[in-house]
Amino acid sequence: MQKITLSVNEVAELIDVSTACVYNMVRDKQIPHVRIRGRILFHRDIIEKWLRGELAESKHA
Repeated sequence: MQKITLSVNEVAELIDVSTACVYNMVRDKQIPHVRIRGRILFHRDIIEKWLRGELAESKHA
């Protein structure tokens, strides 16, 4: 069974960028994410749709 959420490290590996790049994308609201108790998490299905270009720009967190 696949995990539902991904960490910053997992997303960085998935999209082949540094963790610093992911943090910058989060800060600039370029990638859909949620913050839970100080942690930045990414919903796997939403990230996969985002990578395919299936999300509207206004839906980014």
